[in-house]
Amino acid sequence: MASEAHRVGPWKQSNKGHKTGRHKSKGAVEKENRGRVSAKVITKKGVKIQRKLDRKNNLMQARNAARQEIQAKKRAIGGHGSPPVLVALVPLSESQEQQVPAALQKITKSMEDSTMSSTESGITHLVVPRFKQRFSFILPRFNSLYETLDVTKVCDMVMFLLCPHTGMSGRGELLLTSILAQSLPSDPVMVLGSTDEIQPNKINEVKKLMVKALERKFPAEKIFTLDSDADAINLVRTFGAQKRRGNVLRERRGNMIAESVQYVAENQSTGTLQLTGFVRGNDISVNRLVHVPGLGDFQLSKVEKLGDPCPLNQRNGMEDLSVLVPDEGQEDLETENTPDDMDGEQTWPTEDELRQAEENAGKKIRKVPKGTSEYQAAWIVDGNQNEDEDDDDDAEDDEDEAMGDIIPAEEDSANEDESEEDDGEEVREELEDMCVSEAGNTEDYDAKHVNFSEEVNEMEKIKQARIEEMFPDEVDTPMDTAARVRFQKYRGLKSFRTSVWDRKENLPYDYARIFQFENFLRTRKRVLTEEILSGAEVGWYVRLHLKDVGAHLKPQIEGRVLSLCSLLPHEHRMSVLNMAVRRSPLSSSHPVKSKERLVFHCGWRRYAACPIFSQHSTGNKHKYQRFFREGDTVVMTMFAPIMFPPAPVLVFQDLPDGRHSLLGTGTLLNADPDRVVVKRVTLSGHPFKVHKRTATVRFMFFNREDIEWFKPIELSTKQGRRGHIKEPLGTHGHMKCIFDGQVSQQDTVLLNLYKRVFPKWTYDSFVPDPDHGEANDMQS
Repeated sequence: MASEAHRVGPWKQSNKGHKTGRHKSKGAVEKENRGRVSAKVITKKGVKIQRKLDRKNNLMQARNAARQEIQAKKRAIGGHGSPPVLVALVPLSESQEQQVPAALQKITKSMEDSTMSSTESGITHLVVPRFKQRFSFILPRFNSLYETLDVTKVCDMVMFLLCPHTGMSGRGELLLTSILAQSLPSDPVMVLGSTDEIQPNKINEVKKLMVKALERKFPAEKIFTLDSDADAINLVRTFGAQKRRGNVLRERRGNMIAESVQYVAENQSTGTLQLTGFVRGNDISVNRLVHVPGLGDFQLSKVEKLGDPCPLNQRNGMEDLSVLVPDEGQEDLETENTPDDMDGEQTWPTEDELRQAEENAGKKIRKVPKGTSEYQAAWIVDGNQNEDEDDDDDAEDDEDEAMGDIIPAEEDSANEDESEEDDGEEVREELEDMCVSEAGNTEDYDAKHVNFSEEVNEMEKIKQARIEEMFPDEVDTPMDTAARVRFQKYRGLKSFRTSVWDRKENLPYDYARIFQFENFLRTRKRVLTEEILSGAEVGWYVRLHLKDVGAHLKPQIEGRVLSLCSLLPHEHRMSVLNMAVRRSPLSSSHPVKSKERLVFHCGWRRYAACPIFSQHSTGNKHKYQRFFREGDTVVMTMFAPIMFPPAPVLVFQDLPDGRHSLLGTGTLLNADPDRVVVKRVTLSGHPFKVHKRTATVRFMFFNREDIEWFKPIELSTKQGRRGHIKEPLGTHGHMKCIFDGQVSQQDTVLLNLYKRVFPKWTYDSFVPDPDHGEANDMQS
């Protein structure tokens, strides 16, 4: 008899299940683990659990150690074993230029127990026993912009001298803005000039006016004066006790101000440059390269440690002297990579191919008249043989940016008639003016103050910038050239943000001359944390011997204050730098065109280049900017020596009269040759007939073959519609297009094309100091 399973009846009691909440019950967890123990539980067995009192004691010990470290660093500022506090005295007005030596004399003569000494380069050392500190004062030339910037890069503090009547001039505002953009390690000190002509009860009111005028530059809490010895003593105390900020650019690279400069000629072409001074910032390794702004990069032959010229006491002046010489690990001066021309070859040519190449090496096919002999054909010059691909790219760029320059024939003929009449009137005016004795004054004015070619170029640049602002990236399709030929280097993108663009595709030859890191961030971290094993320590008074210094640099060495910095590994090699720059309020309102020559102060270096502009945005592609307008922030890309960020950037513009205008300030982003800068060109057409979502578009192309060529590219309109080309109509450039919605008759149809843009090799390491006088054009 087969047994049947028991079936639960309808009256069977059913209880609720146990609610474990969000977590599993202990039984469920043990059932899932089945005796397994996690590794996290095993490691916890060896950890000693601290009591609350022990944790409190450990935190207190760490806090006390950090406080003691900060106090030790503060006490060491300007003391024994540390370089003197370097203070630069910079006037902010022409009227205070002659008052700077008098202000320095008041500071040095205010304390009777202090001792003063001077060097041949104009640096004044002041030893103050009551503060247990030493100070060094330097006076850069007011009419030399670059010397002031180079000196303040090394200084610990900058004292600005304000005019009590006018505050600061245009030149002083340029100096103040440029120095603050270089990131000082401490707040600048503002000192009011001579107050002899101001009533005593009006001095506080003048200080308040100065503080209010400086609010847009930085928050100046106090304005000092030098009316008495007590004021000078308080000012010196402020120099030694002011709070310091961290600066990676100074702390990671050793630097110094040359107190003594001597050039020893070894032969007619080269010699040794000896610079003497205190080591600041970080140790200077004898195996690393050094950079002198305005001169270049050099190797060190030896480093001599000398006696301290201004010790706090005689006991501290007795130090051991030593000499450091480089070893086999000294860095070389190789800046460029040597490209291999056969690197891209897949196979080695055969002997027959080599023989045929030698035979055809001197032969070139040219179009010549019938009956021309081979000897006569050799003398015919081919007009296109010297054209370069880079010139073609520049010509394309000029054609893209030249919009609205086409004049109808009727207007052109009318203009010619008007010009002929104007010429006739000018001739009559010249004949009438011949009898006037003072007619030459206008010619003298034009010869002195007017540069007609520069004004024409400036007017054309302003015109192009206005058209670019009104119609961004729009270009007229040429009627005499096929669009598929004119825009053969461009391509269409489904999405500018998500479409893939190969970074190594069609790179120019100059990219084979540069160096690139496999991982820039990892290399930067390793280089910045690398310790110097043998070198001149901070606080040493040393003499550096720079070898193989060219004799042609001797005139630039004499009569100026030289600064020096030690370069990190790889910082002398060429690569592609990207800098984020914001337009300065001091710059003129005129637009700056891309690929225009600019002067850069990047970190410790100063050089000139012609950068390309792009948007400061995220993503793997960045849109090319044709102009740098007022209030914009762009990324400038150029070939330049590698510099590890962070580093401040100052950009100056050459003016026609030889002066330099502050164009913008910013910071260094990275050294990345893989940054893709894409130039956009927009072809525009107009709806001719519209029927719901379908429209007949004309004036975008002028032949049927161009429409078939650009048919796969997506279309868009200014009102936000998307569509594509359906078919061409006729042979004169009409085409039927379909969109995702109703198209307006007043709308404009756009087709976007893209091309990658590369910087040109325009790096120039030598930038002459601009002429004396006002270095900034304050008039817009």
